[in-house]
Amino acid sequence: MEDKKIISGATEAEVWPLIEADLKAEEGLLNYDVIINQGNKQIRLYIDIDLGGGFEGGSELTTITAPLAITPAFKFAVHDEDFLDSIGKFFGLEDVKTGYPDLDDHVVIKTNHEEKARQLFADAEVRAIFTQLDDFDFGIHTHDVENSEREQPFLELNITQGITDPAELYKIYHVFCRVLEALEK
Repeated sequence: MEDKKIISGATEAEVWPLIEADLKAEEGLLNYDVIINQGNKQIRLYIDIDLGGGFEGGSELTTITAPLAITPAFKFAVHDEDFLDSIGKFFGLEDVKTGYPDLDDHVVIKTNHEEKARQLFADAEVRAIFTQLDDFDFGIHTHDVENSEREQPFLELNITQGITDPAELYKIYHVFCRVLEALEK
């Protein structure tokens, strides 16, 4: 069994240079899995790139997850709008409008508290990232946790692209941390 890689620091400014060095150290990176202990948060960054072979087309995934310290009554799910969503919107599918047309035209937002969802996306940095991302889902999900009798809420971002460029990945990670912080206020 391979030991989990753990990177620790009080802030993003402390942990990110370590992550960046890790990413740059491995040429042709196909898998990366690290637990980031940042302040009082534990964030998992997972990248998996399967090149496939033969008739297989391969797959790519970048996931950032963090358990939430509190169990929020607030729930949300965001994904980029695809063809079926466009048809659904035409037929009246309800999704939250943030008031930012670039974002509203690119994503579908489902929530149980529209105003809180709008507040999350009022941040220009957050909007910019989610306006640019394709093939992703982002939101609060619950998972069974080992040695626990209850499900734990997690903030989770899944992108169907293996993002190994440290600068691009940092922008996404930074926004993830901003949303995580906003949820736990």
